[in-house]
Amino acid sequence: MLRPAEASPLLSLPGAVPAEAPDEGVAAHYGDLFREQRALADGAGFVDLSHRGVLSVSGPERLTWLHLLLTQHVSELAPGHATEALILSANGHIEHAVYLVDDGETTWMHTEPGTQEALLAYLESMKFFYRVEAADRTEEIAVVHLPAGSITETPGDAAAVRETPHGRDLFLPRASLADFAAAHGPAIGVLALEALRVEAHRPRLGLETDHRTIPHELGWIGTAVHLQKGCYRGQETVARVHNLGKPPRRLVFLHLDGSEVKLSGHGAPVRLAADGPDGRQIGFVTTSARHHELGPIALALVKRNVAVDAELMADGTAAAQEVVVEP
Repeated sequence: MLRPAEASPLLSLPGAVPAEAPDEGVAAHYGDLFREQRALADGAGFVDLSHRGVLSVSGPERLTWLHLLLTQHVSELAPGHATEALILSANGHIEHAVYLVDDGETTWMHTEPGTQEALLAYLESMKFFYRVEAADRTEEIAVVHLPAGSITETPGDAAAVRETPHGRDLFLPRASLADFAAAHGPAIGVLALEALRVEAHRPRLGLETDHRTIPHELGWIGTAVHLQKGCYRGQETVARVHNLGKPPRRLVFLHLDGSEVKLSGHGAPVRLAADGPDGRQIGFVTTSARHHELGPIALALVKRNVAVDAELMADGTAAAQEVVVEP
């Protein structure tokens, strides 16, 4: 995790409220959560993600080498083309999620806060005879997110730009973060981005995952996993589950009862409403949020055989489910 000395300078902006784990070091919001959500949804402002880990991989064989390690097809990744990928254990469980782009000379990636050191250690252990150099760039490079539709121009000092349907991730010199904020506000907290992420059903490592999560359970097949590429660690599990079509759990989207004051926290039990508040647990809440239009919403991981039309209870709160991953 980030040390206090590495906290974002944007926490000094008016109204900034520090975020809690796993997003310590940046602002949760700047005083008006729903206003910030609406601005972000409309393509305005930016989100400070300077707490995320940043790695770079350089060398003439970087893409060939990464192709052997990642779940995604990257051996022919074109400059400027963004993608996402996973690193799996030998048993196919998710260990890392990376969001990357190549600029023609260097592959840049960002990952969850505090995971960059373990990721770099794994990459270093797999170098062998390949002509590659992997480095932790977190202390010098900060990630800033611009929403889809933003008209903000990319600063000339950006090390890289990762553009997706959800927006642009800028890899900026950490030293220029305050100047960027002054020129391209308003700053928007991570809670607004999280609410839109939940609305879009997009999983996040460490929240939607636990020690035994496989990609099929979260819908990461297709976006972060290429099913026709060559061998990588954990591929046997990916192929077997894909062919059988039976992952043990599935991600669902929940509309929570808006009359409840509190949100269901990460790990809160999910039960069948028909079984009551003391019934058998069939899953758990992974992320919950207050959305400016939808009200309280959440993602949850439930057993595969839970009926798609079953009414659920999340930590005692009534919850209607929407299918994210088909059973």
